[in-house]
Amino acid sequence: MFQQYYQRFLTANPNVQHFACHSHHYWPDVTREAMLEYWDDTAELVDDKWQRILGEKMPQCQSLIADALHIQAPERIVFAPNTHELLYRIYSIFDQTKKIKILTTDSEFYSFQRQSERWQQDDLVDIVRIPTEPFSTFEQRFTEQANKGEYDWIFCSQVFFNSSLAISDLKQFIDGLPQSPIITIDGYHGFFAIPTDLSELEHKIFYLAGSYKYAQGGEGACFAVIPDGNFQPSYTGWFAEFGDLHQRVPGKVGYAKNGQQFAGATTDLSAMYRLHASLTLFKKNDITVDTIHNHVLKCQRAFLAIIDDLQHPDINRSNLIQNSLFDTIESSNDTPINRVNQHGHFLTFRLPEDKVQQLASYLSEHGIKTDFRGDRLRFGFALYHQPEQYDLSCLR
Repeated sequence: MFQQYYQRFLTANPNVQHFACHSHHYWPDVTREAMLEYWDDTAELVDDKWQRILGEKMPQCQSLIADALHIQAPERIVFAPNTHELLYRIYSIFDQTKKIKILTTDSEFYSFQRQSERWQQDDLVDIVRIPTEPFSTFEQRFTEQANKGEYDWIFCSQVFFNSSLAISDLKQFIDGLPQSPIITIDGYHGFFAIPTDLSELEHKIFYLAGSYKYAQGGEGACFAVIPDGNFQPSYTGWFAEFGDLHQRVPGKVGYAKNGQQFAGATTDLSAMYRLHASLTLFKKNDITVDTIHNHVLKCQRAFLAIIDDLQHPDINRSNLIQNSLFDTIESSNDTPINRVNQHGHFLTFRLPEDKVQQLASYLSEHGIKTDFRGDRLRFGFALYHQPEQYDLSCLR
């Protein structure tokens, strides 16, 4: 029923089963119209287009994101072309004359992993990386370490890109951490995939995400939710002067008092138009994050049923990371508890690296697009999937 929104991508790829949607989603058709709208606004308004973009589109987009994340103050949200730009601005709020002590994991996405290793190479930071495995004890081990040391910055993913493991209860997890450090959650694999409520967290954590994956707006529309505080990032752009410059002092750089404190400079905001269009489409058609999550769960279970039947020597449950999270367990009052909220929207198989590459190539030759990282073969699931049409017969 949801495929009607993706006709251009589906028509252009008629013989493809797209299981790489955790990496880059198909875009709904309305995003093409949004690109044209950006062009038309530019042609019509020319130099005055910024009032339309920053005065109308941006607040609307902030509100749509806030609705999805249950944020009470949409003005906390600031945009950037990528999350790397935002995390570097967060880094720049620290005293650069002191070595920063960071607590993170061994499973962060490359934007933070690479940058933090580079800082470490220059002896600018001390980093403790907690292994995510074994997953069953990760949250406990991470929290215990956070409360042992005096960290300046805690950085952790909501859903880990190399396994699909998700923090089981984000609020409970954050509440267990010390409140003095800067806390940043990489929510890229969580936003518009796993139901997320930041209403009690928005004032105290940085939350990074974007539209390239599950929000389906494509690359270039990333954002951060900024907590309470008068931050003054040294890596700053002139957009950060928009709004109330509550700290304007002669001879000093002023900053806005909301999320715009972390804004950059002039950029192509057509991506924000696309994100606005996709989120508006979902809102108009009552397609909530819960709707998407439940559809993906059906897709994942249908996929697992197929591979159970195939009994492939490699793509099977014994090589699936976190298979047990798809079980339903009983609570003390006999009410079923679904543990799949601890799992993202892709399934990850761990295999030897050469086998992973061989399988990815073989599947691609048969019109099955997947994604792999090292020894991990990943299958993603999306709203535009119809699980009853899955065909994995090439694996027989």
